[in-house]
Amino acid sequence: MSEMIRPLSVVTGASSGIGYELAKLCAQDGFDLIIAADRPELVEAAQALEALGARVEQVQVDLSTIEGVDRLLSVIGDRPVDHLMANAGHGLGHAFLEQDVADWRHVIDTNITGTLYLAQHVVRRMAERGQGMVLFTGSIAGLMPGTFQAVYNGTKAFIDSFAWALRNELKDTGVSITTLLPGPTDTDFFERADMLDTSVGQGKKDHPAMVAKTGYEAMKKGEGDVVAGWKNKLQAVMGAVTPESVKAEMHRKMAEPKGDGEIYQKPLG
Repeated sequence: MSEMIRPLSVVTGASSGIGYELAKLCAQDGFDLIIAADRPELVEAAQALEALGARVEQVQVDLSTIEGVDRLLSVIGDRPVDHLMANAGHGLGHAFLEQDVADWRHVIDTNITGTLYLAQHVVRRMAERGQGMVLFTGSIAGLMPGTFQAVYNGTKAFIDSFAWALRNELKDTGVSITTLLPGPTDTDFFERADMLDTSVGQGKKDHPAMVAKTGYEAMKKGEGDVVAGWKNKLQAVMGAVTPESVKAEMHRKMAEPKGDGEIYQKPLG
């Protein structure tokens, strides 16, 4: 007797944080998993998810590269994907003029290029099947100019907008697109983005399990987007009526490291 085929979820950025918690929810719901991340902690995450009863394949790969995404796609192969959770992303703090080109390009290539390349391949096959759910991890950061976090906020504004456009394109296909908009979350994001010396990096954060559950439930309902956490919901509502210049200054107070602003205050010549 052939082994029953279980539904499949693909989760990126699944080594820890929101991505791991999303994968955990899938495992608890009876889904098998293909998880991907660029961190060695992915091995431990896979073991924990297998303990929940899921069959788990792990792909440690750099999803900022076409080659890395192709490796993930080769592992997926011809199998139908029921959930795609495009959660992989990187942040980058400090003043834009002080950032290395390689660093800000890596943020763009991870958060936008790799995400879209993966989504185009997987979602195209979902549309052909007439079935599938996609959850993009956007951010409330995409709703405001990211002073001292300009590239990251710009990438999330792109994803927030792109996901709504794709959702409309696919409205008659049986494929749903949902965007999760977290606020500051208790993960290693701020450490990796070199933002531990900022107000937002040192402030209170949401638990990743709560954030993941909010996004997962919204995806299952087919909702367009969801903001995690009541304080973030309030910020999103206020942001809709606040001038961009005011939001940029507000973000500066949250994300400016000590001394970074001096680069703009030196006399010329």
